[in-house]
Amino acid sequence: MKALFLTNEFPPNIYGGAGVHVDYLTRELSKLIDIEVRCFGDQDLHQPNLTATGVSLDATDWTAPKMLQSAFGAVQRCLDFNTRTIDADLVHLHTWYSHFGGILAKLNYGIPMVLTVHSLEPLRPWKREQLGGGYDFTVWLERTAIEMSDAVIAVSEETKADILRLFNVNPHRVHVIHNGIDPDEYHKVDRPDLLEKNGVDPSQPYVLFVGRITRQKGIVHLVRAIQHLNPGFQIVLCAGAPDTPEIAAEMHAAVAAAQAVRPGIVWIDKMVSTEEKIALYSHADVFCCPSIYEPFGIINLEAMACETAVVASAVGGIKEVVINNVTGFLVNVQQQAESPFEALDPEQFAKDLAESINLLMAHPEMRQSMAIAGRQRAVDHFSWTSIAKRTLSLYQTLAPKKS
Repeated sequence: MKALFLTNEFPPNIYGGAGVHVDYLTRELSKLIDIEVRCFGDQDLHQPNLTATGVSLDATDWTAPKMLQSAFGAVQRCLDFNTRTIDADLVHLHTWYSHFGGILAKLNYGIPMVLTVHSLEPLRPWKREQLGGGYDFTVWLERTAIEMSDAVIAVSEETKADILRLFNVNPHRVHVIHNGIDPDEYHKVDRPDLLEKNGVDPSQPYVLFVGRITRQKGIVHLVRAIQHLNPGFQIVLCAGAPDTPEIAAEMHAAVAAAQAVRPGIVWIDKMVSTEEKIALYSHADVFCCPSIYEPFGIINLEAMACETAVVASAVGGIKEVVINNVTGFLVNVQQQAESPFEALDPEQFAKDLAESINLLMAHPEMRQSMAIAGRQRAVDHFSWTSIAKRTLSLYQTLAPKKS
């Protein structure tokens, strides 16, 4: 059997959880079957059972509004994905960027189409800030692809419920296969040098955030919570890749205001290497994930694998990863009907985040207990090896196994 992956992100161009998912899943699946990846970029990878080819884009002569160019660029690349012949038994799509390519492959090459839902466009209305009218296109494209897929993979039970609520899909075609972790790579390390490299004092305790600067990740809520945090520890914000200039400016203003009244706030304004990220997780006393929408929340799993207690929003798939009062604390995000994906009371949410962080920072025995439990949960329930086997089993129901 051969599977074709279509994706925006693939190493070295990874900036989010979907890219991490594709990276590790293709590695594990290539131990079992042939995997071909077609992605955005200039990749040219040739390994046993795993190849990856990047597709570039020349938009220098485009005059379309800048907000629309990512949507048009995705469609152009998806066309290019298909003009090279496809000999795979099925096509597997990741994020809306690849959906048009999968539709073309299914219809033109007559192969089954699998789609993994990493997030859902109707539940990310703030993307209009980034895409303008292109957001309406991505909503239509996602709906079309999901409803014509032969199988849809949801990364959590809550994501499955959202899919069935929002789209016309036979429930038997929707399968829950969680994201995963490589516990041999993500484990506790002692690398104070990598902290110092990024401006963090390894001799002082700290709370850590890792993620992109987006509405979805809730980073501004954590920055607002800083005023309610007890003194005596650092706050390390490993946050880059802002969605828009507007949210970048909002982040700069919020961090500057916080730094004016509290020392020890370190903003690492870039996407760090995996090695640096593991070191940051490992030395952190508490990891905080203040997302307001999160289908799975792989960053929580990464922190748990590195033996760090977690304070996270009680939203989406996070509730299937973090066990409240066992591997960390879940903080309720009060929601309002007219805008169900924003905090109803941002100030209260900030105070609730701070309360849980302060409690853990004041009780090292509790942190240690949660750290050990988190590592065990990551190892026992979320290995990429088992996830690859479950994915292959699904493939085999769609395409006949070759002898």
